[in-house]
Amino acid sequence: MAFQKEADFERALIQVLMTKGWENAVLQHPTEQDLIQNWAKILFDNNRGIDRLGDYLLTESEMQQILEQITQLRTPLKLNGFINGKTVSIKRDNPDDKAHYGKEISLKIYDRMEIAAGQSRYQIVQQPVFPSKSKMLNDRRGDLMLLINGMPVFHLELKRSGIPVSQACNQIEKYAREGVFTGLFSLVQIFVAMNPEETRYFANPGPDGRFNPDYYFHWADFNNEPMNDWRSVASSLLSIPMAHQLIGFYTVADDADGVLKVMRSYQYYAASAISDMVSKTQWDSGKQRGGYVWHTTGSGKTMTSFKSAQLIANSNDADKVVFLTDRIELGTQSLKEYRAFADENESVQATENTYVLLSKLKSSASADTLIVTSIQKMSNIQNEEDGRNARDIALINKKRIVFIVDEAHRSTFGDMLRDIRNTFPNAIFFGFTGTPVFEENAKKNNAQTDVFGNELHRYSIADGIRDKNVLGFDPYKVLTFKDKDVRQAVALEKAKAATVQDALSDPRKAEVFYTYMDAAKVKMYGEQGADGKWIKGIEDYIPNAQYQADEHRTKVVEDIRDNWLTLSHNGKFHAIFATSSIPEAIEYYRLMKRMMPGLKITCLVDPNIDNKGNGDDDDSGLGSGKSNAIFKEIGLVEILCDYNARYGQDFSLKTHDRFKKDVALRLAHKEQYKRIEREPEKQLDLLIVVDQMLTGFDSKWVNTLYMDKVLVYENVIQAFSRTNRLFGPDKPFGVIRYYRRPHTMEQNIMNAFKLYSGERPYGLFVDKLPHNLKKLNEVYADIAALFEHSGVPDFEKLPQDQSVQAKFASLFREMNGYLESARIQGFKWEQQVYTCTDDDTGDSVEIEMLFDENTFLILAQRYKELAGGESVELVDGEVPYDLVGYLTEIDTGMIDANYMNSRFEKYLKLIHQDGVPGELLEQAKEELHKTFAALTQEEQKFANIFLHDIERGEVVPESGKTLRDYITEYQTRAKNDQIHRFAQTFGLDEEKLRYMMSLGLTESNINEFGRLDELSRTIDKTKAKAYFEAKEGVKLIPPKVNMKMDRLLRLFIISGGFEVDIS
Repeated sequence: MAFQKEADFERALIQVLMTKGWENAVLQHPTEQDLIQNWAKILFDNNRGIDRLGDYLLTESEMQQILEQITQLRTPLKLNGFINGKTVSIKRDNPDDKAHYGKEISLKIYDRMEIAAGQSRYQIVQQPVFPSKSKMLNDRRGDLMLLINGMPVFHLELKRSGIPVSQACNQIEKYAREGVFTGLFSLVQIFVAMNPEETRYFANPGPDGRFNPDYYFHWADFNNEPMNDWRSVASSLLSIPMAHQLIGFYTVADDADGVLKVMRSYQYYAASAISDMVSKTQWDSGKQRGGYVWHTTGSGKTMTSFKSAQLIANSNDADKVVFLTDRIELGTQSLKEYRAFADENESVQATENTYVLLSKLKSSASADTLIVTSIQKMSNIQNEEDGRNARDIALINKKRIVFIVDEAHRSTFGDMLRDIRNTFPNAIFFGFTGTPVFEENAKKNNAQTDVFGNELHRYSIADGIRDKNVLGFDPYKVLTFKDKDVRQAVALEKAKAATVQDALSDPRKAEVFYTYMDAAKVKMYGEQGADGKWIKGIEDYIPNAQYQADEHRTKVVEDIRDNWLTLSHNGKFHAIFATSSIPEAIEYYRLMKRMMPGLKITCLVDPNIDNKGNGDDDDSGLGSGKSNAIFKEIGLVEILCDYNARYGQDFSLKTHDRFKKDVALRLAHKEQYKRIEREPEKQLDLLIVVDQMLTGFDSKWVNTLYMDKVLVYENVIQAFSRTNRLFGPDKPFGVIRYYRRPHTMEQNIMNAFKLYSGERPYGLFVDKLPHNLKKLNEVYADIAALFEHSGVPDFEKLPQDQSVQAKFASLFREMNGYLESARIQGFKWEQQVYTCTDDDTGDSVEIEMLFDENTFLILAQRYKELAGGESVELVDGEVPYDLVGYLTEIDTGMIDANYMNSRFEKYLKLIHQDGVPGELLEQAKEELHKTFAALTQEEQKFANIFLHDIERGEVVPESGKTLRDYITEYQTRAKNDQIHRFAQTFGLDEEKLRYMMSLGLTESNINEFGRLDELSRTIDKTKAKAYFEAKEGVKLIPPKVNMKMDRLLRLFIISGGFEVDIS
């Protein structure tokens, strides 16, 4: 259903909310004071007990005590604790309450367990009045607020059909900048931006936070299908009980980041599924079983697992909730995150050793309910042969214990988890993993369902990519040996022939030789046959030593070197290089030092294992185990010495764990390296690993993975996912380049993503360069047709038709998306023709670009003008296009000024020459006019005025001055005249006005230090009154004149000035 008016949409939404648990009595147009009084009434009704308020109303000063606490807490993060703290304390000053006068009492404000029950109240506020921060300005009105127990916890901003939901988001951001969400309104926890076709919800970042569109979420159903229709959103996300639960249970005050976070829909479904499973458990049945949650890497599993644990603990459905990690360092990381997520009254227990763990498990204290430990420590608690632990274990087994297992695909398949299950047979186990273990990749014959139970919720990598919660991938199969050469070498070896001539001279050898040379008979990769047996491919016959040869390694490093600047964005992003064994990692480290001496690299391997090979590589080529160990130790010392010298550290083999932590923090730009992008010399460009950092490591600054190793199934997904964290427009996808057994690896990748896409292969792999180049040409042609059909030559201005402008906005955004991808894949402005291999046919194709950089920047200039300008028609005071902020910031000053000036000089020469034919002069003028498309609309106006002045002989061009110089000169003169006329018209202090105009002020800081008030005091009120009365044709009272003058003055300063009609 479409709504032509926002008011109609607002009324329709209210009607639906009334059927979803919200009260029918709507509070219309209340002021902040009205809402404070409403809250006071609800507090009184909910606290009539004799030990609280009794029959005596709250006084205004008592409510002020509560508001002062809100003001002091200030941020949504702290206020989340206030709301969920259940009570607030005041000192009674109502003299009628003689029993409590002068005493402190506690008032119940909200109980997250009282959902649509007890004393909970759910009210709708229509168009609340936001007080203006200036006496001269009118108050503002929001759209809708939703109150729980009188507290405004949701703010909804609505737009009618045809206005993008991004405009509702922008309106919320504008209100925040203007300081609207202060006082009582600072209690708002969640913003909702809606139009009839789309809804986004996000947490309030507060006065110190930053709005980030990456965290503006769509609500979805259990199967992760986004809900777009407004009725569906109102009936789910905004309904009671969901809205109550969202505030009480599914917001997270993250102390680590200092911001409030709200859970995505898939996190809610998973956490509630686990909580429901525990609440239904019959602990004495002996058949209790948990389940597993499949949420892709990078989707926030730690937050989800914490909320699951918190829900179980708060509901008293279990005595102990133990979060179990696979590695000690992951346990430390999880402990920090859990503690950051916890409420002030919650305690998350650490376990320094097994003895402490045992004591926490035995404890009956409520503070010991939530425990974080490693699987290593937990597995140490066993019944010893001498019965030492028997009594303690028997005591613990009387408790209701829930284990939440992190990275369940790894930690579940060893003896340790088996020991834990045997020791605690009545416990329930839940697993979290981004890559579950299925029959295809089962370990020790156990799939995920065998270990934990059924799948409780799924959010696959395909879902994450579709929802833009993680990035897709751009994988490249790089051949270091030609397929023809590899196939021939294998064919000769199988034919037992030294040369091709030798093979062909013997019919039996020839038959074998041709069998292996025939791609139809023997593929490059192996595969499973219909009978389940493995059919070998060419790469299965290649010895491991082939990939340990200098020729292969040199080709790999050459490929990394040749693509480094493009893929790293000139060093902005970092890369991980995964190798097959520790010796190979060290060899590559030395080779890269020689071949890429300017690159800041290091190598991270496990110093405690003697890794000769990984998976397919069992031979390091180094001889005995002793020589291998010596080689490794020498290599590690070299790596540490280089790192210490480069970064001023003092790590040694004894402190290798600290070295690993420093590398991880440096690569992730965290803690002491949080601002390292400002100091490139401290950055780490590339990290060489074997297995380290390929799971459990997150950094949005890593965008490329180089792989000289063969991985399968979950290890493929885990390794690839090191590159897919969101960053911004400079990182549209993660890049993967793989070298070892490339055809086999290609099949492994396809098999892994088929298994883990959840049968939804949406957008897993991005389109390659040929596709993006073709799409760039197609979109450009569509844009050119738009302008041509609108009668606008050379993109010199925006078309007048609003629908055409909207279509241009959409097409240009699409164009820029293809351009960002193409740039990383090798597109360069200097190159106009590309010879590529077509992805579909495999044929070589030639693609010629239809536009150049200059044309693109001209289009960018037109796009910037959509954000506001004379040629843009506003709808309800808003730009009705879905504009992307970073696109409006493209530096269009790069447009080729030299070419424009060369056309200008040519035109000047012809003007001053005698006997120049008129058609030649017109042609030169037309050429010059075409270059004006690169200018803004205002610049074009002054360029034309300047040319007219030349033609009339009123200006004589000076030698050495460019056309751009004259345009700037005319603009400056016009702006000075504009300011002068404005100051004269209203009697303003011109010097003060010019100073304020030079500061680039915004609505939020225009009156900082009282400067606007000081300027306003110089207004000649008689002149101002005469101006507005003449303009509007009616008599105006002084307060009206003051408001209109304040609004006009603000607009004049913030916009950079404009002409006022003084006729």
